[in-house]
Amino acid sequence: MPVSLQEPTAHHLLPQVVVVWGTDQVGLGGEVVVLAKVHTDFDVHTFRIACFDETRMASCGRGSVRLWRLRGGVLRSCAVDLGEYCTLELTDLAFAQALDGHHVPSAGMLFVCSHSGHILEIDHQCMAVRHVRRLLPAQPPGAPLTEKQNFSMGSGIAISSLSVSTTTCAVGSEDGYLRLWPLDFSSVLLETEHDGPVSSVSFSPDGLRVLSTTTSGHLGFLDVPSREYTVLARSHMAPVLALSTEQNQGQMATVSLDHTVRIWDLATLQQLYDFSSSEDAPCAIAFHPTMPNFFCGFSSGAVRSFSLENSGVLVEHTRHRGAITSLVITPDGRFLFSSCSQGSLVQYNCAVSRCCVLRVAANLVCQDGRPNPNILAVSGDSCRLAFVGPSKCMVTVVDSVSLDELLHVDVSTLNLASNHPDWAVAVCFSPRNSGHLLVSTSSNKVVVLDAVSGHTVRELSSVRSRACSSLALSEDSRLLVAATGRTITVWDYPTQASPSCQVYIGHSEPVHAVAFTPDQLQLISAGDAIFLWDVQATPERDGSDPEACPVHEAGSNARHLEDLASGASGLPRQQVPVPSQASLPPRSTHDRLLEGSTGTFSTSDEEGLGEENHVFEAFLQGQAPTPPVLVEKEASGGGDAPREAAKSSWTHAELPNHHSQMSEWSLRSGKAGLPTRPDSYKHFTARYKTSTRVKSVSLPPVGREQLRLKAVVGYNGNGRANMVWRPDTGFFAYTCGRLVVVEDLHSGTQRHWLGHPQEISTLALNQDGQVLASASCCGNTAARCQIRIWDVPQGLCRHLLSHHDTAVQAVAFSPDDEFLVTLGDYADRSLALWSMATYELLSSTRLLEPVHGVAFNPWDANELICVGTSAITFWLLQHQGTDTSFQVHREPVPEELGASELTSLCYGASPLLYCGSSSGQVCVWDTGTGHCFLAWEADDGEIGVLLCSGSRLVSGSNTRRLRLWAVGVVPELRRKGSSARSSSVFMERELTLDGAVVSASFDSGMDMGVVGTTAGTIWYVNWTEGTSTRLISGHRTKVNEVVFSPSESHCATCGEDGSVRVWSLASMELVIQFQVLNQSCLCVAWTPQSCGLPEQQQVVAGYSDGTLRVFSISRTALELKMHPHRSALTAIAFSTDGQTILSGDKDGLVAVSHPCTGMTFRVLSDHRGAPISAIQSTSKEYGDLGVEGVELWLAASADQRVSIWASDWLRDRCELLEWLSFPAPAVSKVRVPRAVGGNWSLPNSHCFSQAPGLLPPSLAAFCPWDRAILVCVGLGAHEEVVFYNLRQKQVVQKTPLPFFAMSLSLSPGAQLMAVGFAECMLRLLDCVSGTAQDFEGHDDSVHLCRFTPSGRLLFTAAHNEILVWEVTGP
Repeated sequence: MPVSLQEPTAHHLLPQVVVVWGTDQVGLGGEVVVLAKVHTDFDVHTFRIACFDETRMASCGRGSVRLWRLRGGVLRSCAVDLGEYCTLELTDLAFAQALDGHHVPSAGMLFVCSHSGHILEIDHQCMAVRHVRRLLPAQPPGAPLTEKQNFSMGSGIAISSLSVSTTTCAVGSEDGYLRLWPLDFSSVLLETEHDGPVSSVSFSPDGLRVLSTTTSGHLGFLDVPSREYTVLARSHMAPVLALSTEQNQGQMATVSLDHTVRIWDLATLQQLYDFSSSEDAPCAIAFHPTMPNFFCGFSSGAVRSFSLENSGVLVEHTRHRGAITSLVITPDGRFLFSSCSQGSLVQYNCAVSRCCVLRVAANLVCQDGRPNPNILAVSGDSCRLAFVGPSKCMVTVVDSVSLDELLHVDVSTLNLASNHPDWAVAVCFSPRNSGHLLVSTSSNKVVVLDAVSGHTVRELSSVRSRACSSLALSEDSRLLVAATGRTITVWDYPTQASPSCQVYIGHSEPVHAVAFTPDQLQLISAGDAIFLWDVQATPERDGSDPEACPVHEAGSNARHLEDLASGASGLPRQQVPVPSQASLPPRSTHDRLLEGSTGTFSTSDEEGLGEENHVFEAFLQGQAPTPPVLVEKEASGGGDAPREAAKSSWTHAELPNHHSQMSEWSLRSGKAGLPTRPDSYKHFTARYKTSTRVKSVSLPPVGREQLRLKAVVGYNGNGRANMVWRPDTGFFAYTCGRLVVVEDLHSGTQRHWLGHPQEISTLALNQDGQVLASASCCGNTAARCQIRIWDVPQGLCRHLLSHHDTAVQAVAFSPDDEFLVTLGDYADRSLALWSMATYELLSSTRLLEPVHGVAFNPWDANELICVGTSAITFWLLQHQGTDTSFQVHREPVPEELGASELTSLCYGASPLLYCGSSSGQVCVWDTGTGHCFLAWEADDGEIGVLLCSGSRLVSGSNTRRLRLWAVGVVPELRRKGSSARSSSVFMERELTLDGAVVSASFDSGMDMGVVGTTAGTIWYVNWTEGTSTRLISGHRTKVNEVVFSPSESHCATCGEDGSVRVWSLASMELVIQFQVLNQSCLCVAWTPQSCGLPEQQQVVAGYSDGTLRVFSISRTALELKMHPHRSALTAIAFSTDGQTILSGDKDGLVAVSHPCTGMTFRVLSDHRGAPISAIQSTSKEYGDLGVEGVELWLAASADQRVSIWASDWLRDRCELLEWLSFPAPAVSKVRVPRAVGGNWSLPNSHCFSQAPGLLPPSLAAFCPWDRAILVCVGLGAHEEVVFYNLRQKQVVQKTPLPFFAMSLSLSPGAQLMAVGFAECMLRLLDCVSGTAQDFEGHDDSVHLCRFTPSGRLLFTAAHNEILVWEVTGP
């Protein structure tokens, strides 16, 4: 049976779904059916079906190759033992074919490739790896091959795809090459270079052609016999912002976020030109109507004129200060106009080849404008210019020659029925009648204005809940087209009364521009892709009886509903859908009974009940003529037919017998594949991790631990509602990774509750403050989410609950503390109710859609409310004996909120409920009647946090703003009902924090509170004083290094966020922060004790752009900036006297510089080609070890090599003392030969921290208790610590480790060694007794370990978590 696979597309940390579809009946007019479905916890990157047996398949992913078989409707799999290659990032696989053409299992092997260049040849019958080869770049020509060069240890070619024919293997790699190899990979047979990394390759059935695609948007094929490569198509690699068409040559120009301007031939759809700018992004474009030129506006504010004849820039103007938002040329070619984000308008004379500036007008165009081709518009007679401005609520028409104002229209006054001010989005003149000006507004309407008087001629409403961002009117004014979100809407423009419209889908992202082709036969829409639509002929209309009801045939309606139903369920449609008239179907009895109802009721008492089955959308009211039909010229995978928008909140496919307004509907349940993440920051998504935690750690006996967790530095800003504070008791808790941190705000002492196997998503404290609930997501060590119930006074976990599959979005206790409700995230979509007396699951239900928040009614423990994408849901608890069920009532989102989603909620004074929306509005509901009676604009972004107490309301949003509102008048407004106005609600205070607000707690008077942000900061907020103070702070991204002052009073950390932070060791409070924008700080060092007075203390930091910066601690200032490297720095250290800086970079170069003068006086290239992973210096006697010099220093690189040097920098002496080279894990190596007629260059090596899972980092350090001993990890083929004696010139000791080490630190105070592992584990080794103790607490790979100079404290880091351990001794 022919089968096809649906590969998982969800985040690979979540369970993935593999679906097998049967396609054998498709050619016979049958259906595509689901044969099997299975959920997987391992990573699946690629699936392949065996060519010899369609029931056998194979998959690969990160560290996983699995063989699958479909038998009896069940899909089963088994893993191939990869041995030491189990950490590879596998990217593609292919079955080999038999040489004789007969596909038998014994004739082929399975080839699997990896991002590190490995190719595994697997016997799929024996499930064993037969051969492992690695493709490596060839050595650059002319480079000496010394004993230090070992290509098996180099950086492999990153392979993205492979395909196998009977005798050949095609390999596509990220270096841009497509290579053909024999199946033994002895030499390259043929290769071709692309403009960008190759993303996929595939042999034709005859094996004579190889199809390839690239990440730069190219599609082509290599003809093997002729050795010729043909490009089939090119495309933009980012959303298209604007387009322009040209009349004479039939060309189209597009600009995109990929920093390119492309010219296309509309007849052949082939790309003609490609202009690119790495620094300046193009924003707007316009063709000259008569000359072979076009104009392009850029993000820097520059406007450039390009010639198509010589493909060069004719002239450049830089009169704008902000990014260009729109360009437009008068049809006669005389004038060009440009606008920018700063509100200026520039007029140019473009009648000559080198256009010149005529006028510059400041603050004329709306300053809130983003790039939009319809911010400016010119009339067809070239006499008038219209634009949105000077504010977004105004539209202005000026004379195109003199710029004298002709008309000023206030758009906010056009819709008096709305409670919210309206603003203009786009403008467009009618080509046939220049007296008509079309304005699209934020209320999803297109208003036709008289361009002379400004009076409203008529209005056209969009059926989509999106404003029309771009407008296009055909030359005959027959069709009006608008971009409405991800759809395009088409109106029959000449129809005056209730013009009909159709909606077309196909784009997966918002459409930014629409335009008709010069011949008016096609429509172009641009966004995530460029679509060309054919304009079909308009069917004749019978207007004899315009009021007559349309006749609906049962067959056509049934087929239409069937198609929509199959589309909603994810199954292929039975027939190609066609547009239908925008008219109502015959009304049934159920329709009439439900007409006045805005809410619906259902009952759910078991898991699996209560899930809605959205089947069809309501038709538009009234009958109207059908406009011309648009048919997409090229089929798109995401395409669909034009469809009408929904009118009601939700509808069922089969309406039940309507006995009463509260009827019980039995709803079908079926758990589908993981949905996409909603566009709401409220949903928790676990941070991506490459580490795999061990399932169990053998912890030391209680009371005999040599390490005690003392402090946690940082707050997990990735969590949601993961901080609680109770002002009356002083209880304060938050999460960091998988730890719950309970901190005393007065003394700063911490308690740490460990137990969760994965990252904690949310917290909740019960009403009496004695019980805390914490929830973590699922992972490799937990098949389901864990919900832990903690005894707050004892600090012990009392109960462990488990129900949700992916992540827990929110938890809440009932007001009487008898119940706990847990809400699953958008992928889990389940609501569970637990008894706090027995900790049993009382009831659970599947949700209709992703839900953003849940809360119990503080006055009724049997009622709770959820808010989500399209409705607010009231849940009533029904108790019958020991059984508990939910009674559900849904109310749709108010029309005043438009397309907004309800994202947050909180209760106010009885019976008020406040809800925040994704568009920044706050609406107030009367829970007694279930209706919304008030709404106001509270923010510009999504409101994720709402808190209310008494007459005050606090809102927090993703715009980083925290606002305090006076809502004491709202109870009085409730009595006015729908006539209430929000003018009496006013904002008292506003604070801007450092990130989106994700958690908050305030006292009963709302005077002071604690607020957490996505930046990893917890703030203390005092509304009375209007201040915010940092309570908890940490790095937002990965911490790369920790160093300490000689006096051990302070420490400094650096991170990929570009910051260097100085902390007080006593309190672990942030003292100083040095921030460098747009760079990552990869290493840092503190001046040694020999540098003198404390006020002379400095830290030197290395950055990703190759610069070194020296900061003064006492003066809190940058003292010196140097640029000794061309690539990113990876290691840095001071000499023992502090007068010299040694720095290593990604290319393996070590630079020696003076921190006083900034001069680099020596560069060592012995490690060239491999990143420097460690640099350390230590003092020595002048003649010790048989060499001159006052200090020893070492450099370790990622190619398993360590060099030890003796130096005396004052005498300019530096002598190599020892060169150690260790073998790496054995890998079959294949060297790529030098290309014929070309030069090969070694690609940039990647730092080990950027390529986890390939080779462990190579680390080395001088032993502090015996400086003649060198301690190394990651050097060699085994998991061990190597002790090398510099005097004896040999390895004197080896200590085995359970895994390869990721970090290493040696204690100067005691003979202790700390080793961190990628398995989230820390090991402390006593080098005297030989004993070892293991500790856990981190949520990711422990990539950093550092003892303080005294050895009393140990700092460890995993991503942005910093744990401080106290060394208690043996």
